[in-house]
Amino acid sequence: MAGGRPDAGDAAVSRLSHFDECGAAVMVDVGAKAPTRRSATASGIVRMRPDVVAALPSNPKGDALQVARIAGIQAAKRTADLIPLCHPLPLTHVDVSAEVGPQGVRITSNVSTLARTGVEMEAMTAVAVAALTVYDMCKALDKGIEIGGIVLLEKRGGKSGRYARE
Repeated sequence: MAGGRPDAGDAAVSRLSHFDECGAAVMVDVGAKAPTRRSATASGIVRMRPDVVAALPSNPKGDALQVARIAGIQAAKRTADLIPLCHPLPLTHVDVSAEVGPQGVRITSNVSTLARTGVEMEAMTAVAVAALTVYDMCKALDKGIEIGGIVLLEKRGGKSGRYARE
């Protein structure tokens, strides 16, 4: 990877659609693809001390989990503004849930579209921003809150079909 650009001769790069034959980053042309129903589910965890978890209902900033849900939905809709090579997509559904557990808050998103490309990035962006929102609303109680484990759980549709994380 010379000068920050991958070597176009690299076998891994030749399989990545966001690089041209010279190794430069490009937005993939999906214009010839037919729109199909596509969906993706992602999740992540916001780890925090048990006393911070217990304090969630009495947060003086408001209901952290509801604010996080709305932030995640907004983020999914704005993914193309945040990730440079993502296509803007007409999302048909976005759902973000926040479930409190003993180690923190599990964020899960489900995103759907009828489009020419998938919504995996929208689902993961929704989780990331929802998790950051929980952090923002709870940071006064604990600066050591940890966000992690953001993964694609499942995707459906498109040429590659269904993927489910094992």
